Amino acid sequence: MKTNSKTKKTIRVKKEQAVALCEVVDFLDTITGSKDFPDFPAARNGLQFENSGGVARIACAVDAGLAEIKAAENIGADLLIVHHGMFWSDIVPFVGANYEKVRALVDGGIAVYSCHLPLDAHPQFGNNVLIAKALNLKVSGSCFPYEENDLGVLAEVPKEGRRELSGRLAKLFPDTFKAIEFGSDFPSKVAICSGSCGDVVPELAKAGTDTLVCGELRQRHFSMAQELGLNLYPCGHYATETFGVMALAELAANRFGLKCDFIEMRNPL
Repeated sequence: MKTNSKTKKTIRVKKEQAVALCEVVDFLDTITGSKDFPDFPAARNGLQFENSGGVARIACAVDAGLAEIKAAENIGADLLIVHHGMFWSDIVPFVGANYEKVRALVDGGIAVYSCHLPLDAHPQFGNNVLIAKALNLKVSGSCFPYEENDLGVLAEVPKEGRRELSGRLAKLFPDTFKAIEFGSDFPSKVAICSGSCGDVVPELAKAGTDTLVCGELRQRHFSMAQELGLNLYPCGHYATETFGVMALAELAANRFGLKCDFIEMRNPL
């Protein structure tokens, strides 16, 4: 179920219907393998903010922003599962918007669980494998290693070539899809890497392809595509990272018999 930042206040589920927060967190840690998955040092995968100890309703979102937290409070959620967590630096002063986030979490009794790179790369419900599934593409391998793990996936391109691939992408990402096409008309494989992944563009040849579906790129990648003969399809950082968090939250909700809502922000980037 989707909701948005304008969702009206609803009555909370009775606490006797709640399950222990620690049980849900243990399940999430186990299913994602996040404790053993290398990530950026400040990502801090796992439980980032706890509540009084119970979960009766789950919300999920791409970001742990103030708008998402308030939307979670409005629908009566007491666990917010996100892809981009509360911390991206070693020191976070709790002033301004950061203070408002903490106050909203405390007032709403909301815990926050974050899962970053493990949720991009997961072979069952990661962003990249689910994008391939949504495009009806068969996954044939993985690519783009980060320390011990590959973050991206390789998928077979439709026999009609990049024209068919481009059409499917335009339907899946109607508001954010862009096409930069200087590569082959009929690539055999496409690499898929969600989010901000400009660093992988020079690695496409090593992955055995000239075609990439990704989240966001920088201006320089247009020239790089021309010079290296690449097909690049940036589809939006936010849009490409909605898949995994929705799947993870639904998995947890089904496991514990809870309701689950996706908080959509209409982010065009």
